[in-house]
Amino acid sequence: MNIVDLHVHSNKSDGSLTPTELVWLAAQKGLSAFALTDHDTTDGIAQALEAAEEYNLRLLENTLPPLFPDKKPLPLEVIPGIEFSTEYQGKDIHIVGLYIDCQAPLFRQQIQSFVNSRITRNQKMCANLNRAGIDISYEKLLDAFPGSVITRGHYSRYLLEHGYVNSLPEAFDRYLGDHTKYFVPREKVTPVQAVELILKAGGLPILAHPILYHMSDATLDQLTLELKEAGLVGLEAIYSSYTAAEERQMRALASKYGLCISGGSDFHGSAKPNLELATGYGKLFIPEDILTNLKAKRQTETSAYSNTCH
Repeated sequence: MNIVDLHVHSNKSDGSLTPTELVWLAAQKGLSAFALTDHDTTDGIAQALEAAEEYNLRLLENTLPPLFPDKKPLPLEVIPGIEFSTEYQGKDIHIVGLYIDCQAPLFRQQIQSFVNSRITRNQKMCANLNRAGIDISYEKLLDAFPGSVITRGHYSRYLLEHGYVNSLPEAFDRYLGDHTKYFVPREKVTPVQAVELILKAGGLPILAHPILYHMSDATLDQLTLELKEAGLVGLEAIYSSYTAAEERQMRALASKYGLCISGGSDFHGSAKPNLELATGYGKLFIPEDILTNLKAKRQTETSAYSNTCH
């Protein structure tokens, strides 16, 4: 059975691999599709699509390098996606969008507003860290991580590489966590606004890794209901860190509200050690049927939403 991975990050946000490297790794892993879902940016999509086109052409022409000793290479689909950071009752809630039209005008406008918000936040955080005796600036972060949307993951790596901390967790504990005196929150949209934006860009909105929010069952149920009413299509019920019981719980929640199941590794490369593309921490398995169901849902949900907007 073919497998997919619908939650993957590149170095255009806080992953460590380029979009091109992800394409070839996905092919080696035997994936038939993966979604590039960088944080608040689609800057890596064009590169990933181009790399997949080259890979698929070489597969067709039988000119692939000898990188596939254990498996027969499969055609590979790259799904244009994004992961929005939103806020709900003081918690950071992530909404994944799949099959995004990256050129939709309203979508591009909103993405630019996210970029501007991040820049302002990053400049303030750098000033705070400067006052703590750390030689850092937004410009130095950009030089260290060219072409990336700067996140706290980049700060942690910068602090580690420059000897200010001994580990990535220490960077968050001392300098980057929400409750440290150096942290600066940025303006965020609500989960409902993210769902609506994804729908307007022709995409499928998915509630990402609900277990990670550590909500009460009642609060998570209420959030899911609100998002379903706004047009939520799916829920990430298969995820790298879920236990079997947590996966069953998420499948039941999705079923309750008529949502599709989605699944992803949340792969970041070296930024999340021991978490692999496709297999997570070793037991992740996302069958292609998951994507097939999402595609079928897309034909009805997004077209219905589009019709209400005219």
